[in-house]
Amino acid sequence: MSRLQSAFAKGPALVTFVTGGDGPTDTILDALVEAGADVIELGMPFTDPMADGPAIQQANLRSLGAGTKTADIIRIAADFRARHPGTPLVLMGYANPMTIRGPEWFADQCRKAGVDGVICVDIPPEEDQELGPALRAAGVSLIRLATPTTDAARLPAVLEGSSGFLYYVSVAGITGLQQAAQASIEDAVARLRAATDLPIAVGFGVRTPEQAAAIAKVSHGVVVGSALVELVGQHGADAPKAVFDLTKALADAVHSARESA
Repeated sequence: MSRLQSAFAKGPALVTFVTGGDGPTDTILDALVEAGADVIELGMPFTDPMADGPAIQQANLRSLGAGTKTADIIRIAADFRARHPGTPLVLMGYANPMTIRGPEWFADQCRKAGVDGVICVDIPPEEDQELGPALRAAGVSLIRLATPTTDAARLPAVLEGSSGFLYYVSVAGITGLQQAAQASIEDAVARLRAATDLPIAVGFGVRTPEQAAAIAKVSHGVVVGSALVELVGQHGADAPKAVFDLTKALADAVHSARESA
């Protein structure tokens, strides 16, 4: 069983996102694991993060301003794997940094660093050949996104070649600014569950333990990003403590749904 399979097999999983190179990333990642995060998404900074709201846009700018390169993200990932051999790590970002040296190069770097999966926001399923075959050949999961506008006709294309988990983007918009109604999330997860055996993790707009607990009761996982990234922006070098505190509250809420189930 892979690390991702193991994480979701326990019950609803807390998936947390932070931007690589923004603040003391290594220590922040350690805080996420210590606080109970089940899966870590590490953002690859990019100049044009089109799917992200102000918090993650600013995190990208801070990281790039500090000189973060793709090689630094790979180093962060490899060091994380050495410290945390059992915690799944997913790289999330945009096509340019992942493909500019060739998809085979990127996939091989992921494999060597112990990366479990990749989420590429701006390569649609119809252009899978740009990255998918290389990742699958390297044993790295390609994690796809489904949205409220992913209808029954397009869903098979989204699922084809996808593995690890399915990330359900619960709002038609950018990260961090709004949250979908609980009823719409429940309806969407039920529809997706009927189409795939992959775990379904719900993200975009989840900020509080109460929201996370409600979503955890109807899904396989809850993704929290912007709320954590904001803490890094606010606290800088002191961010690990603030990140730990929020993550612990979120993890307790998500895992309470696991225990009640």
